[in-house]
Amino acid sequence: MRNLFAIPCEEDWLGATLDAADGETGVLMVIGGGQTRIGAHRGFAQLSAALTEAGYPCLRFDRRGVGDSSGEDPGFEDTLPEIRAAASALREKCPSVRSVIGYGLCDGATALALHGAAAGLDGMILANPWVVEAQANEPPPAAIGKHYREQLMSLDGWKRLLTGGIDYRKAVRGVMKIVRKPKSEGAGSLAERTAAAMASGPLPAHVVLAEGDATAIAFDHEWRKGAMQALSSEPRFTCDLIDTDAHSFAHDGNFERLRDSCLSALERFKAA
Repeated sequence: MRNLFAIPCEEDWLGATLDAADGETGVLMVIGGGQTRIGAHRGFAQLSAALTEAGYPCLRFDRRGVGDSSGEDPGFEDTLPEIRAAASALREKCPSVRSVIGYGLCDGATALALHGAAAGLDGMILANPWVVEAQANEPPPAAIGKHYREQLMSLDGWKRLLTGGIDYRKAVRGVMKIVRKPKSEGAGSLAERTAAAMASGPLPAHVVLAEGDATAIAFDHEWRKGAMQALSSEPRFTCDLIDTDAHSFAHDGNFERLRDSCLSALERFKAA
């Protein structure tokens, strides 16, 4: 059963949708990038329906200033009040729920990583978390480096370069990204703050990355070689790669892979 209602949040109200089920583990969906709770390509509504069918009640909400919610948009780094209020509402509306797992995409995932523990959650599923501040109108440096590395390591790529199929100036800039090797933004950066929050809190997390997506590539760099490298070896953190370049997992077959990855993570959280 799908219910629409409003959640009080400080002086404002959050538009919310609950897909009810009788399971003891609930899923709180945190949307990113100023999207409404339906999600890009209706992705959040579709995932919520699938998880509910498997027995997990799911609550989605619009953060303040977005969609059906009142107030001013605080930005993803200041959404602790929303996440806390929505988690409380999920428990209130679904008395069977004993634990709440947050699911977020892009900066919604980052908001969970930053505030999940303080909001009283029990675990997190982080899809393509946003952790690198790129220059305006440019993908993150790690994504640029990966793109040109792949181009110049293939025979077809060199043929395209020599025949004008690849922009020479862009290729040079990409090569320079490779030579310098993208570094973490440093102490106080978004990647560092996110890593610190995940390290200091007790929550387990499952990361899902669209391996061809620029945001995911940037996160993967931080995860394996940058600010989050120490976290990647902790048993409470797992990572799953999905073969797609669709940030919102909208290509054929992507949804099924995302759904299955989420269900597997939820089962692990329940067993822990």
